[in-house]
Amino acid sequence: MGEAKAEGKPGASAAAMQAVARLYHAYFTGLILTLVTRRSASDAAEWVFRVFRHQHHGKFLSSFGKLGLAGMPDAVACAAYHYLSNSIGGVSVEFMRESDCKAWVNFVPPRWIYPAASICGVPSEVSRAILRGWYAQNGVSLGNPRLGFVCTAQTTDGQHGLTGYFLEHDHDLVLEERLQFRPGELAPPFDPAQAPKLPASEWPADRLAKAERNYAMEYIRTGLPRLAELFGPVETVHLGRVTGQLIGAQLYRECAALLGIGGKGTEAFGRFMVQLAAGEGDDASVLHDGSAVLVHRSSWRLMRGLGSLSPSIFEAWNGLLEGALAVHDRFLVLETLSRLDYGDPAFTWRIRRRKA
Repeated sequence: MGEAKAEGKPGASAAAMQAVARLYHAYFTGLILTLVTRRSASDAAEWVFRVFRHQHHGKFLSSFGKLGLAGMPDAVACAAYHYLSNSIGGVSVEFMRESDCKAWVNFVPPRWIYPAASICGVPSEVSRAILRGWYAQNGVSLGNPRLGFVCTAQTTDGQHGLTGYFLEHDHDLVLEERLQFRPGELAPPFDPAQAPKLPASEWPADRLAKAERNYAMEYIRTGLPRLAELFGPVETVHLGRVTGQLIGAQLYRECAALLGIGGKGTEAFGRFMVQLAAGEGDDASVLHDGSAVLVHRSSWRLMRGLGSLSPSIFEAWNGLLEGALAVHDRFLVLETLSRLDYGDPAFTWRIRRRKA
């Protein structure tokens, strides 16, 4: 739930970035559900905790200046942070300042992270893991041992939303006090006029579009390495790839429409991969190879700067393309010929017809 760095490939269309945002958004939700159904609710909660704690350390303090939060009381700044950073990502959230020491946030259904009926498959301990991973750590990161978060409602419990307030107590908090649950307390009404606003001159429409795309990508950039850390490479390939195949298949037609891809065949899917790469901020091209086509992608912005990665992370991510191809044209095969994560200069795939 951190503010995403707004950068992208020049010339990437708004539609391409929208396709990427939808694909990665669904992939993240899918990974949660895959862990719940194919491992356990506790494993899903531990993974979500690690994802959000890792994002917290990487994004929270570094984004204060970008969001104009410097100088605010800590409790108010925290609520403003979550209001603004999530709004940038397209999330429906409310902000209510009650005092310098108490400020509310309310995530209003439909919940971005659990779209449509998917929320029915998410146990409450996963929702609590988000709060443990990020919200309970805010006071620690700010160097304020009296600051904690009180959750008053959870959507996954059948309540009106995910709601709570940052509260600066009159004493230093022990670990167990940093996150508390008090179901039943109601937040004040939301007044948009009283909510913080982004500096309009620093956040034009094109930057907001890139930031919304990056918001979704960041969950996968953070999530796949945590999957490998927690469950090991073999399980990462299994869990991440099957999720990718399902999500790629489910979203292919929607993404292809946004990317202007029609028809079947190797060349059309090659164009799909090139447009998708552009939407992510990467260069890619298509070359003919007899009856097949080769797709070259010279960078992987999604994982850029993370150092050596387990090959299982690529295998998991590549499931998105495999699933998309299965719907585009089930008589085609996607073969990986070279990979950046193996030290090759580029990704290269061959798209060909299945052999009779």
